[in-house]
Amino acid sequence: MPHGHSHNHGDECGHEASDIDHALEMGIQYSLYQKIDLENLECLNEEIENSGKKVFKPYEKRLDFSEFVVSDADEELLFNIPFTGNIKLKGIIIVGANDNSHPNKVRLFKNREKMSFSDAEMKADQEFELSRDIKGEIEYSPKVVTFSSVHHLTLHFPSNFGADNTRIYYIGLRGEFSEAHFHGVTICTYESAPNAADHKNSLFDSINKEVK
Repeated sequence: MPHGHSHNHGDECGHEASDIDHALEMGIQYSLYQKIDLENLECLNEEIENSGKKVFKPYEKRLDFSEFVVSDADEELLFNIPFTGNIKLKGIIIVGANDNSHPNKVRLFKNREKMSFSDAEMKADQEFELSRDIKGEIEYSPKVVTFSSVHHLTLHFPSNFGADNTRIYYIGLRGEFSEAHFHGVTICTYESAPNAADHKNSLFDSINKEVK
């Protein structure tokens, strides 16, 4: 992302340190890919099976053009992205090719699992017009109020800048993560179980005593 440099009388070390610090900070902020349930992630209309999963990678690998996804039958791509907990989505970066295959729009849907292209015809929770970004410098900011408790995110890329197919190298997600709280129910079940068992045991005890 664009950021200013301070002039320090020709000392290039200051510039290099600043760039490294910035890259580290961005790498930490764009770490939500680690919270994606990759096994259940779906990419519809991908030319090569499971290639859509490869665009969710570390920030520092955003310009690794050896891994990418290309659409198959037409220019549309749709990602169903389940998370291992809840996220608060604050930023998205999309790196595409430096040609007309770069997507020109993305539509976001919150907590609508297993969406299809026909499902995506409904009104999106938010959408962005995309600019060509081959370096990962442009961040799009979702409405935090809308995307504050997301366990499933759908990204629909309906079109590009005029090519027959769409190509994406990197999708970065920035935000906060919280674990899913399933253990509360388990605790309640566990606490109620011993009571029933206690009654059963005392019943068996009394029967045994009567038999003796």
